[in-house]
Amino acid sequence: MGRREIMMKDTIKEVVDGYDPKKVRIGVLGSHSALEIASGAKQEGFETVVVCQNGREKTYARYYRNIFDNFIFLDKFSEITKEETVKQLTDLNTIFVPNRSFSVYAGYEAIEQNFTVPLMGNREMLRTEERNTPRNQLYLLQKAGIKTPKTFQSPSEIDRLAIIKVPEKERAIERAFFYASSPEEYEETSKQRIKQGIITQDALKQAVIEEYILGAKFNANMFWSPLTDDIDLLGFDRRIQTDLDGVLDLPAAEQLELKIPTQNIEIGHMGATMRESQIEKIFDAAERFVRTCRKEYPPGMIGLFALQGAVTKDLDFYVFDVSPRVPGCPCVEPTSPYMKYKYGVEVGPGKRVAMEIKRALRKRRLAEVVT
Repeated sequence: MGRREIMMKDTIKEVVDGYDPKKVRIGVLGSHSALEIASGAKQEGFETVVVCQNGREKTYARYYRNIFDNFIFLDKFSEITKEETVKQLTDLNTIFVPNRSFSVYAGYEAIEQNFTVPLMGNREMLRTEERNTPRNQLYLLQKAGIKTPKTFQSPSEIDRLAIIKVPEKERAIERAFFYASSPEEYEETSKQRIKQGIITQDALKQAVIEEYILGAKFNANMFWSPLTDDIDLLGFDRRIQTDLDGVLDLPAAEQLELKIPTQNIEIGHMGATMRESQIEKIFDAAERFVRTCRKEYPPGMIGLFALQGAVTKDLDFYVFDVSPRVPGCPCVEPTSPYMKYKYGVEVGPGKRVAMEIKRALRKRRLAEVVT
């Protein structure tokens, strides 16, 4: 742990020690997964805080006003790390739950250096989601001995069906996937994508090229508790993507006639269950990942995370993406049976976070579940 991390750790402990345990609130950025976090917090009796961007606030301030108690309105989400916003949050005794939008709009450096609000999760691990950072998610998966797709360092190495993940030209937060089975096909398809204005040549240089795993896709949504060293399986989801799903709805002949590049923009989620005999290997992968994170990024992968992957015909679970924060799939609460098996009631991501914070407050161990 570096000097900067130690300073942030000490600062966060001071902030937590100054909180009134009877007035702790759960906060979130008004995007991505705010509704599920707030709903779960309210179920467990917590007041909530939502940070909204002007012009994007109606979902929270109007349509679902009932699950939010405190509002902070900003002209831009990036202002969340400013000193005055941080003070507003800490004055409200906020435990903040990071989601993908928070990482993207606030930025990793600002989160690690300026955002002195206790996070339910590991702030140092948020940047591991990016493939161009040292000790990233791929490094952690391989260290953990979890099966991952083969990665190609250069298009010239492609010797099987590969998926190429490139940031979109207009929306860097979205990835414009395309597929190739050879270096020649890569060159041809990438040139078409650049000509069509979907990607840029510079973005292509930073592309991730990896083996396409042929299998049934499952995103395993997990939770690790530092209080009990226990892992929960909240449930599985699958992604609804545009315009890929629209193209796949067509008969094969019409798909070929279209001759348009499909895009994989996530627009929704649907719940799924897995054959019971295979669930143990999901827990095994999660346990391996948690153990590795405790060594590489102490205190580890606190709270919610997801292992996004596929199960092959040989029943091997390959992981090709990790979400080191709230995965953002509200469908798991009403569609997944796994938490009900354990707790006797449906428990979604927001409720599980609130349960952990409540337990930490009761045991006076709040500093152990935040960074």
